[in-house]
Amino acid sequence: MPTAPKIGFISLGCPKATVDTEQILTQLRAEGYELTAQYDDSELVIVNTCGFIDSAVDESLDAIGEALRENGKVIVTGCLGAKEGVVETHHPQVLAVTGPHALQEVMALVHQHLPKPHDPYMDLVPPAGLKLTPSHYAYLKISEGCNHSCSFCIIPDLRGELVSRPIGDVLEEAENLAKAGVKELLVISQDTSAYGVDVKYRTGFWGGRPVKTHIQALAEALGELGIWIRMHYVYPYPSVDNLIPLMAEGKVLPYLDIPFQHASPAILKQMRRPGNIENTFERIQRWRSICPDIAIRSTFITGFPGETEQDFEMLLQFLSAAKLDRVGCFPYSAIEGAKANELALQIDEEQKIERAERLMDLQAAISAEKLAAKVGAQMTVLVDNIDADGMLIARSYADAPEIDGEVLIEQTNGAEVGDFIDVEITHSSEHDLWGSAINR
Repeated sequence: MPTAPKIGFISLGCPKATVDTEQILTQLRAEGYELTAQYDDSELVIVNTCGFIDSAVDESLDAIGEALRENGKVIVTGCLGAKEGVVETHHPQVLAVTGPHALQEVMALVHQHLPKPHDPYMDLVPPAGLKLTPSHYAYLKISEGCNHSCSFCIIPDLRGELVSRPIGDVLEEAENLAKAGVKELLVISQDTSAYGVDVKYRTGFWGGRPVKTHIQALAEALGELGIWIRMHYVYPYPSVDNLIPLMAEGKVLPYLDIPFQHASPAILKQMRRPGNIENTFERIQRWRSICPDIAIRSTFITGFPGETEQDFEMLLQFLSAAKLDRVGCFPYSAIEGAKANELALQIDEEQKIERAERLMDLQAAISAEKLAAKVGAQMTVLVDNIDADGMLIARSYADAPEIDGEVLIEQTNGAEVGDFIDVEITHSSEHDLWGSAINR
């Protein structure tokens, strides 16, 4: 019996790119290709790239170069492929280049350079598809692209305008993942709250019942699956307010990942982002009044062109008042093709970094205070890992995998990765919690 053709895969970039990779891997396996982690065992290597910031471009180009040196037959896909000529200029030896979310194009290229085996066995593929995440959580991508024109971003150029997935397809995928044992779904897109805008919120069907293509209707339906539902990349539309009661009712996790980016109206205007920071603060207060346990995560940019010390102080004042639970901060990076590069008063690199450090020092103190307030509380956590010393590495509702904190628990008999367990929090740090299991 002939052996199955073997393909290697390198996946870089954000969770949206991870989902693209999972879709390609699932199709490859469905068609009978074998996946391998060894260059010398591969007959072809696919590299899914990121092209958002300079460091990501460099990482992608390095990965392509390594694959070419070690194997020689390379197909490139992903966001860097959408930057015309960049891959071909640096690595003209690649077999082909596509942009992001290009499942059919990638498969056509694979068939061209490594014909698919005969009689593929569909039962080799689980109903939920192949996943790069641990078996107990998964990303659920609900749309592609973005309709915004933020001056610091080139995502619309890389991934196109907003295209919402049919809600019936999204919910069917979510249901299959839940049936396969997934305990947490992380809902992602470039702009999650815009879901359905492009199709005018048309009605789809799931299990024979009508469901509107809208973020609130989606959240309500996902809340019926009986697993954790976590919302990421939520643009601050008014419709976000409608999600907060669902969080208070326990239908979705009381966790909101909403990138505010700055607090100075002048800088937000330059960024082409919503600029009424007083309104934003009032909404946060209102969300907390409806759902006191809500955890709010956000990201900010320091050193944006034209940012004065006064602008930066406004950002620090906002953080001091808003007391967000989780914060990420990035010094402004001049991404090729971004409109912000044309703005006057570019900020010195050292000053960008110094401001980012000051912001994160402030946030560390806020985080330490908020986590200390949880000592003595009881909560349910999801076990992600067990270390060599038997310590459980878990997460609470307030912690997204790989970007937020952890809850560390001494091993208890029978606890396994993917289990929900109840714990009492015993102490805290700036980022993490420690607890002991509660025997029920």
